[in-house]
Amino acid sequence: MSGTSEGPTPAADLDWSAVTESDIDSTDSGPPAYRSVFAAAPLAMAVVDRQGLVVDANEALGELLGGGVTGLVGRVASDLLDLASDARTWHAYREVLRGRQAKLRCTRRLKQPDGRSLWAQVTVSPLDTDTPGVLLSVADVSAHRDLQARLRHLQMHDPVTRLPNRTLFFERVSAALEAEAYEQSGTGRIGLCYLDLDGFKAVNDTLGHRVGDRLLAAVAERLTECAGEAGRARPSVPLVARLGGDEFALLVEDSTGTEQLADLAESVLKALQVPFDLAGHRLNMSASIGVVERHAAGTTATGLMQAADTTLYWAKTDGKDRWTLFDPERNAHLMTRQALASTLRPAIERGEFRLDYQPLVGMSDGRLRGVEALVRWDHPRFGLLPPNRFVALAEEDGSIVPLGRWVLATACRQARRWQLDNPDEPPLFVSVNVAVRQVWDSDLVTDVAEILAETGLAPHLLQLELTESAVMGSAGRPLQALQALSDMGVGIAIDDFGTGYSNLAYLSRLPVSVLKLDGSFVRGFQYEGQGSPPNPADQVVVEAMIDLAHRLGLTVTAECVETSAQATRLRSIGCDTGQGWLYSRPVSPDRISELLGTESHGTESYAVGNP
Repeated sequence: MSGTSEGPTPAADLDWSAVTESDIDSTDSGPPAYRSVFAAAPLAMAVVDRQGLVVDANEALGELLGGGVTGLVGRVASDLLDLASDARTWHAYREVLRGRQAKLRCTRRLKQPDGRSLWAQVTVSPLDTDTPGVLLSVADVSAHRDLQARLRHLQMHDPVTRLPNRTLFFERVSAALEAEAYEQSGTGRIGLCYLDLDGFKAVNDTLGHRVGDRLLAAVAERLTECAGEAGRARPSVPLVARLGGDEFALLVEDSTGTEQLADLAESVLKALQVPFDLAGHRLNMSASIGVVERHAAGTTATGLMQAADTTLYWAKTDGKDRWTLFDPERNAHLMTRQALASTLRPAIERGEFRLDYQPLVGMSDGRLRGVEALVRWDHPRFGLLPPNRFVALAEEDGSIVPLGRWVLATACRQARRWQLDNPDEPPLFVSVNVAVRQVWDSDLVTDVAEILAETGLAPHLLQLELTESAVMGSAGRPLQALQALSDMGVGIAIDDFGTGYSNLAYLSRLPVSVLKLDGSFVRGFQYEGQGSPPNPADQVVVEAMIDLAHRLGLTVTAECVETSAQATRLRSIGCDTGQGWLYSRPVSPDRISELLGTESHGTESYAVGNP
């Protein structure tokens, strides 16, 4: 009879409590006191002396180990029951033999002479203070262990696909991330492909859950085949698990790098692209896969899954039917975006925003005509942020309404101050960007009227800019608001004109006074080399748009004017005003005051705003 260990004995199996009475009563006459117990007890037992040799045993033990009692006497008990296979159990056993420990209880897998094996619970305890040696009892717990194993299998596996479920998957991930698992051998890395079936809900909704379940089982088979193929030339096969719904995962322990995970993801995509024939239906499926591969050290199961979930979301938003590799920089940007979104409203209340102003210059004379107000967020953690970092977030959560109201009031107040400080100069108009949500979620007309009355700024000195896509097709409340503002005397400008719908017929019916040409048209005016002309098509398009705007009674502002050659050509085809780094970058209100002072002394403002 030989024994094999199931591994280190769990701490719960070692009983360190004190024993006040012996497990087997003994009398002064010695060994004969327990023989009657041996004969009657169904429990397999043996008496072992201080040297660890079997002194006596009952028939139950002989039957359990597959030999007679006579063959057991004089044998080393630890060899019979595999008590020396791991250091912890061996140490505890010797301590009981020496009387330094009260009891030992452990579970061992024992192999019988016929090749079969059984699970046995072994208990070792001292006889009593007067009788040397210990009592060893062995109980066959194979049936109990088998039942536990079956119950655990049911508990740890998905009934539809028969794959490991979420519980078992996380158990394996946690085990793989323990230092003992990767420090002694392997690559010390871990990889994960986290996938979601594209459009699976439609299958359930149209064909029913029965077909949906059959599809999940078929997907599981293909994933298992992919894992088997991937593990053919490697030490281990990736674990395939169903995490719930139509979500699956392939765990790669001891991964060799991102290339291995990329190959696995590619094979999965190709396998799932082959049509499924189920219950008379031919189904075409695809999947989105988030791929994460990293060092196991310092990684947690939660962190790994968060990264995989984020990357799966990227794969979905990038167009589905693809795999995407986790990008720390992209994730950091996402985390920053979330941090900004959560602090936007409090930042407005704390006054963390400021306005810079970019000059709008007359093309014919180069004089300052107006300014565009541009909001910046002076963030305490991330520094000075331009509007493209937070305006879209403000539109999503509605904080664009209070922020837009603050920008409008601050810009109008500043424009009025410039007017009062420079009474001999033509007053500057101020142009303020307005989001569509401000029109829908607030009474923009009332806000503008109240701010103009409060600041004393004339309506014609305020211009509101809306993007082309926001204005074109406006109807109902937005159109009514624009018309009311125009009737009030406020200028309405279409920003980035030429990049959206460009519905010129509809344009004639809108209360618009200014078109701002998108900078992409102006950039086409740049010379490609010394003396070489620019693309003539750009000039034709811009010239046509300017001519059309003038015929409709509109003025035109060109954005992104960066060179004098661009300004000259725009002036020659009738553009009214220009805006760009040729004239000035966005600057503080004080710098605009300096420009006004320069003009009051008759100096041309051409490019004076550049640093």
